[in-house]
Amino acid sequence: MEKYDPEAIELKWQKYWEERNLYQVREEPGKAKYYCLEMFPYPSGRIHMGHVRNYSIGDVVARFMSMRGYNVLHPMGWDAFGLPAENAAIQHGVHPAKWTYENIDYMRKQLKRLGFSYDWSRELATCDEEYYRWEQKIFIQMLEKGLAYRKKSHVNWCEHCYTVLANEQVEGGCCWRCGNEVVEKELEQWFFKTTHYAEELLEGLEKLKGCWPESVLTMQRNWIGRSEGALIRFPLEGGEEPIEVFTTRPDTVYGVTFMSVAPEYPRLGELVEGNPNRDQVLAFVERVKEQSRRERTMEETEKEGIFTGSYCVNPFTGERVPVYVANFVLVEYGTGAIMAVPAHDQRDFEFAKKYGLPIRVVIQPSGEELDPERMEGAYEEDGVLVNSERFTGMDNREAMEAIVRYMEEQGWGKGAVAYRLRDWGISRQRYWGAPIPV
Repeated sequence: MEKYDPEAIELKWQKYWEERNLYQVREEPGKAKYYCLEMFPYPSGRIHMGHVRNYSIGDVVARFMSMRGYNVLHPMGWDAFGLPAENAAIQHGVHPAKWTYENIDYMRKQLKRLGFSYDWSRELATCDEEYYRWEQKIFIQMLEKGLAYRKKSHVNWCEHCYTVLANEQVEGGCCWRCGNEVVEKELEQWFFKTTHYAEELLEGLEKLKGCWPESVLTMQRNWIGRSEGALIRFPLEGGEEPIEVFTTRPDTVYGVTFMSVAPEYPRLGELVEGNPNRDQVLAFVERVKEQSRRERTMEETEKEGIFTGSYCVNPFTGERVPVYVANFVLVEYGTGAIMAVPAHDQRDFEFAKKYGLPIRVVIQPSGEELDPERMEGAYEEDGVLVNSERFTGMDNREAMEAIVRYMEEQGWGKGAVAYRLRDWGISRQRYWGAPIPV
């Protein structure tokens, strides 16, 4: 028996397939279509076993569906823009296009050598002008529809790479690519209004029940993070505009004893104006900004803050409420300001204990009476309202709707829905990327 020579056999048949354009797809009316796309590789220079594994699986699927009679479109292209190409170009003293296209040529030979059933006539690279002009057209259409906009935003900034980084690209406070420290910076940025589609995304998840694992659906719901609650306006002493807060717990509004705002809160300058401790407040803010968002919101992180010198008024009680800057408040969620109810929120409880702020119980558990002086932690469960004027004695869940209705009647706020999902920041301060056409 003749010994099998894989190199000779493979090259023979690969040449045969290529000469006859065996995998080039054409329109075939009446034949069922199937589109198979694994993922375009980044042209880093050489393929690795991850590529081989991923594309082998895709090729099996494409060939299987072709054998079942489908007209299979199995394309290949290159996800070619990005920071690695630019850094490599700087390192080697060449234009990123030269580095990228040379890598594409080499990796194309490698993939062809593996004998995958790609329609190479449809090959593209995302750095080709013929490709990214369509991205630019879509951007302009989104801009015209109000789905793309520009605003100032706090971003992760790598001074070495001189660009914005996504949260996922910051590892242990350092840039995932160069390892240098990442700082927070305020820049003018372009955004896509993904929040516009929050409800539609949630509705779409319902159609995937039974098709996707429940754990994945739950993860997606948590990522969108729909929260029902209320927007409440707390008049600011000496200010024209009230401080607006979003809360999911309007039933605890009578227990508010202070207000917390994020270090990045846009009206912070107004809050510290005339405060003799203004410099100390701003120094605290700058120190907290050096911490990552993740670090600031971890349960084990010590709750810190400083009094701004300003007060607002609880519209439900008429009481003066001191306004603090707190390290655990994020400007991205809600309005960047929160009403603090230390008896019924653990973070607020720890903060109040540290700074000697009042703790007022407004929800009592059934058959038990909480004493603020002896509480060792916040009571965050359901119960019956106390110290809540006309709503005292109501079940707290029923009271939520009643309090929102009363608040709307009085003109103090309104019922609202908030999402954890944020608009998508797309700006990158780099040369080697699709140019924003504005």
